[in-house]
This record gives sequence, C-alpha cells and structure tokens, in this order.
Amino acid sequence: MTPRDGSDANDSRWADLDRPPLNSAALRRGLVREGALWSAVDVVPRTGSTNSDLVALAAAGKATEGAVLVAEEQSAGRGRLDRQWTAPARSGLFFSVLLRPSEVPVARWGWLPLLTGVAVATGLSRAAGVDTALKWPNDVLVTVGGEERKAGGILAERAGDDGVVVGVGINVTLRAEELPVPQAGSLALAGAVSTDRDPLLRGVLRSVEQWYGTWREAGGDPGLSGLQEAYAAGCATLGRTVRAQLPGDRSIVGEAVAVDGDGRLVIATGEGVQQPVGAGDIVHLRPA
Repeated sequence: MTPRDGSDANDSRWADLDRPPLNSAALRRGLVREGALWSAVDVVPRTGSTNSDLVALAAAGKATEGAVLVAEEQSAGRGRLDRQWTAPARSGLFFSVLLRPSEVPVARWGWLPLLTGVAVATGLSRAAGVDTALKWPNDVLVTVGGEERKAGGILAERAGDDGVVVGVGINVTLRAEELPVPQAGSLALAGAVSTDRDPLLRGVLRSVEQWYGTWREAGGDPGLSGLQEAYAAGCATLGRTVRAQLPGDRSIVGEAVAVDGDGRLVIATGEGVQQPVGAGDIVHLRPA
C-alpha cells in the first residue's frame, strides 16, 4: 500500500477549520510498531469505499494483515443490506482493516463484526467520553436529546479464502442539519468531551487490537475470550421487544433474550418459541 498523507491534499480540505485533516504520519507513529497488529495506516483524501479498496488490495497481494485504510471522505460507503453511508468530508471516521485470523475456525469468523462493535463502543466511550451501546448486530448507538441515535456502523466482507475486511463508519462532528436521516446521530450531538479524530481513531484501533488478540488467543471462542459476555452487556437490543425483518419478506416479533454462541440474536415469540436470527434488520419497538 502506498501511504498518502492527508496534509498534502488540496487547500479546500482546510475550508472547515472545525474539521482538520487527520495526521497520518502521527497515526502511523502511534499504531505501527514491532509486535503490534497494525502493519500500515494509510489516509486518502477521498475514495468510493475503503472496504472495496482494501479487499482489492488484499486480492492483489498489496496488503498484509493489520493494514488500515482511512478515507477523509467516501462517495460510495456501504452499510449492511447495501445501504449507503454518506457524510461530509472529515466529519467522521471512515476506515477499514484487514484481518487474517488463521488460527480461528472459519465458523467463528462471524463474530468479527460483533467483536469490532464491542471494541468501537469501548474505544469511543474512553476517548470521547460518551455513553455508547450496540444495536444487534453492529450498529453503534449514542443518546441525543434522550433518544437513541445511530452514530456508527460496521460491515465485514471476506477478502479471499483467508481474510476478512472490516469497515467502520462513525459520525463524529456531524451537525443536526447534516444528518442524513432523523434517526442518525453523532458524537458531537451526544455531548462528546472530545471530537479530535486522531486520538479517537487511535483509541478505537487499540481497542480492536486488544479484543482481536484476546479472541484469537482463545481460538475464536466467544465465551472463553469474554466477547459474548461483553457484547451482551453492551447490547441495547437485549430485553427489548423487537421486530426482525428476515429475508423473503418474513418477520418475527418478540423479546430479544440472548446472543447465542454463534452471534445470533435469540428472539422469544409470543408462542413460546425461541428463534435464533442470524441475518435480518432489527427494529426496536419500545424504549429500554
């Protein structure tokens, strides 16, 4: 991967002084070191999708495990279910990481987006001083005006036979008038004590490194690594009445009672059936 420093982009990047560019050289100094997970940190001024770019780099043999690709702006950012993710330049953190957990059975790789959710929520709580929660499977929630709002999302994609690219998008300084939908939020709107993206990104990536290392050492076992317990503790979906929109225009309504060993959401229906859901769109139907 060819490093590109955000500071050498055109002058328009400084048009909004409340949103300075990331310092890629400082990020590399703080994250890329001997024995660390992160092998490269590259910042580009803009791209279509950091996930698509990193998957392509991995396929071409131009990215190793621990490669981090950050974009100041994405024109074709994607969330789950092919939803678009758009935000003004330098208003958030938009990045992807390449992981190759060769010692973990592939059947457990489905925990990687949930692991990233735990790491992102933990890292943001520490670095930004905001309360965060997770909506199953991988939305990051903050509280704005007493309401839950989505401030971030996670998307994992396979990169060949031995890799996974995990993409993260977090709204940092998005203002109320810039929100793409009323249900969206940002760290700034949630009252963050810091919206400096450099320490926020370092904090999140260090949290990912810590959780990923623990999970990998446990062979990907979500119980032994503590990941399943940590996810349940931070999951705002559990204990709620939810509607699960399933493939094929089916839906289930019931109480979300657990996250099982495969990372699926277990919903107890009114008929007394406990139905595990592995894919679908979850709607919270009542406040916590």
